[in-house]
Order: sequence, then C-alpha cells, then structure tokens
Amino acid sequence: MKTVIVCASVSHGNTRRVADSMAQVLGARVVSPEEADLAELAGADLVGFGAGVFQGRLHPRLTDFVKALPAGRGRAFVFASSGLPEFPLAPFTRPLVRLLEGKGFEVDGSFSCRAFDTWAPFKLVGGINKQRPNAGDLAAARAFAARLRDGRGLES
Repeated sequence: MKTVIVCASVSHGNTRRVADSMAQVLGARVVSPEEADLAELAGADLVGFGAGVFQGRLHPRLTDFVKALPAGRGRAFVFASSGLPEFPLAPFTRPLVRLLEGKGFEVDGSFSCRAFDTWAPFKLVGGINKQRPNAGDLAAARAFAARLRDGRGLES
C-alpha cells in the first residue's frame, strides 16, 4: 500500500515524531506541505494529514494546503498533537476531516495526542507536557497506523 504523510510540525517537532512513528508501520514517506507532490498524493492508496494545534486549530500551513488541493478521491486520515486536551464535542481534527471529505476523500479516522507546548501562558512556567509525546503516545500512534494499514481505521 502506497502511503504519504503530509505533516506540518512547527514548534518542537512533536507532530513529526508522531508522523515518523506512523510512517514506520505504514511504510510511508513523510513530507511537509511545501514538499508534497500532488501527483504522488493522487497515486497514493492512503494519505495522512497532520499538524500541531495552535489556538485550538490545526496549523494553517496544513489547512491552507488542503484547501488548495484539487478535488480527488482516496483514503485519508488526520492526526494532531496538542498541549491541551481535545474537547470531545469539538475535536481539533474535525474541521480538517470535513474539509477533506468535501474534497472527495474517505477519511478513515483521526488520532491525537498530548505534546510539549510553550504557547504564551505556558512559556512562563517552561511549558507543559515536557515529556510528550512519550513512548506510550508513539505506541498508540503506531497502533492507530496498524489499524489503518489493516483497513480498520478508527477514532483514537
């Protein structure tokens, strides 16, 4: 199965660590939105889209990239890393999932985990979640990727 992961990891490399863990399981290539090749994405069996969360939203480098994608088809998944927990009624990943579905993708699931965060108020105390994503988070990301590989995508 040909898989590509488009990842916008900006501040501390948290999201890239999650993407790399998933890529190990999926045999995927990880690229930034700027490095992504539209022909490669169109030829992929599965495309992952992930970013860190900034002010309650996935990084605009990723969302702007997805907005600019031509309509297409295929399987996709979404993932995120964030200093704060997701609100169950408004997951960070939901707007991107809807955007991808509007582009014609079948979104097989989403994954998120906590991560080191030094956003404004947290910077005063040296950040929060200093050891995240940790081994457990990365193992959960690999397990999510294995479910996707095996055709059993789920919310995580």
